[in-house]
Amino acid sequence: MRESRRDFLKTMATGLAVAGSGLPVGARARFDISLAQWSFHKALFAKQMDNLDFAVRARKDYDIGGVEYVNQFFKDKAKDSAYLAEMKKRADDHGVRNVLIMCDGEGALGDPDAQKRQTAVENHYRWVEAAKYLGCHSIRVNAESRGTWDEQRDRAADGLRKLSEFGATHGINVIVENHGGLSSNGQWLAATIKQVGHPRCGTLPDFGNFRVSATEEYDRYKGVAELMPFAKGVSAKSNDFDDKGNETRTDYAKMLKIVLDAGYKGFIGIEYEGERLSEADGVRATLALLKRYV
Repeated sequence: MRESRRDFLKTMATGLAVAGSGLPVGARARFDISLAQWSFHKALFAKQMDNLDFAVRARKDYDIGGVEYVNQFFKDKAKDSAYLAEMKKRADDHGVRNVLIMCDGEGALGDPDAQKRQTAVENHYRWVEAAKYLGCHSIRVNAESRGTWDEQRDRAADGLRKLSEFGATHGINVIVENHGGLSSNGQWLAATIKQVGHPRCGTLPDFGNFRVSATEEYDRYKGVAELMPFAKGVSAKSNDFDDKGNETRTDYAKMLKIVLDAGYKGFIGIEYEGERLSEADGVRATLALLKRYV
């Protein structure tokens, strides 16, 4: 029998332990929960939600005290001081921490062409400055490149190092998400961050983004374990849930044990990308699941 939405959410909220996980309910809780704006990308693209209201909604609707913005939803506002001031005021007024800005569409930081790579680096400067103004600790970028394994590592490391040096002058981290291509190979991305060798450059391990190509998917648990030593943020990706409130693609107990065992103490960001539940219910489901352990 199909359970109702109310019963589904009630089941999730019971906080049932995952048998055999090695991570009992409430164990070693050390981190705060944030909300990634991409969780509401449908509503934002459809103009059913406004970027300026995001921090307020995070607090009022979910009592979440940290937000992760996506540059696509205020792409022309990075240099608009009045707009950024309003974003900051609304977050501050509701006791919400601006955590980071996810940056896309600014060019490939590992472009084979050195000039295009430099242009991509400089395209991110405005987001570093916006992040500084908003009180964020990081911008999230992509390690996009082309070429052989070694060529992509060298090119991406070059772009990331240059951007990290600029970020350091503003006290802002440059963190890389596993986000397609070789960046979704944990071994490659870890090697690239090591080659950058800058304290302001780190990772944003995402529980679900390990699709390297149409024919290759990297082991998500291995990948997160490889990226956690450099993590300055963590993305709790979710897509769907079973009748006990467990995420169907990722064993959250197993994954959170990897995160905790790495000594991580920062924000873990909810990023719901599913289709069956609404965006609002998907966020609630992910929040309930995380609260078993947080």
